[in-house]
Amino acid sequence: MMNRKVSASIIFASMAAFAVLVIAPLPAVATEQAQQRREARDVRQDTRQGSREAKRDCRAADQKNNAECRQDKRSSKQDGRQRARDIKY
Repeated sequence: MMNRKVSASIIFASMAAFAVLVIAPLPAVATEQAQQRREARDVRQDTRQGSREAKRDCRAADQKNNAECRQDKRSSKQDGRQRARDIKY
């Protein structure tokens, strides 16, 4: 009877130690992911602003028609979204 209590307490202690070891790294991973999301968001926001300015400059300079300027803006934003994905994943 005594051996069962000892072995049960050893098993419980082992499981508790294992749980602590498994759960301990999770906050660090979450913090790293949050930082990556922030960096990706900053890239997207900078890309949006840069795309707006490029479209304004394109239209002001009459280099291209409005549709071509709009397409350039779209492709610029798509490149920014891809850079953000590369940061996150």
